[in-house]
Amino acid sequence: MLASERATCPRMHCGCVLVKEKYVLSTGYNGSLPGLEHCEEVGCLIVDNHCVRTNHAEMNAIAQAARHGVSIDGATAYVTNMPCTTCAKALLAAGVVRVVVFSDYKGSLAEKFFDESGVTLDRRTMPGTVITYDLEGYSSASRFKEGTSGSETH
Repeated sequence: MLASERATCPRMHCGCVLVKEKYVLSTGYNGSLPGLEHCEEVGCLIVDNHCVRTNHAEMNAIAQAARHGVSIDGATAYVTNMPCTTCAKALLAAGVVRVVVFSDYKGSLAEKFFDESGVTLDRRTMPGTVITYDLEGYSSASRFKEGTSGSETH
């Protein structure tokens, strides 16, 4: 869920984390192409009721892996939402063997393609939206000293 918080399109925050053997290979979120303006800066670009200014989280995760020479063949994709049809096909073509989702996506044929390709689809309950970090419970951590929050040191 944390990857989805970086999304720059207000229509939906979606994140994708590609993992293999408990190792994070790549992450992605729905956002504009590198170097271009984001929806939250200039507004969405809507075609057929979809924002086309952004790449979907799955596409950005695949692209990030490709840019860094990381194979995602045999990986699991953890995605906040069921992939759209196009993203499902891209995940399949890249060799993803399992997809874990936390909500559905209206009108997607992803489930059909996953089933026909033998890709495992795992639906999970949406986790809580609040991260609880018990700072006082960790002996090696402490709160910032008063007046230092937000400042940088080098």
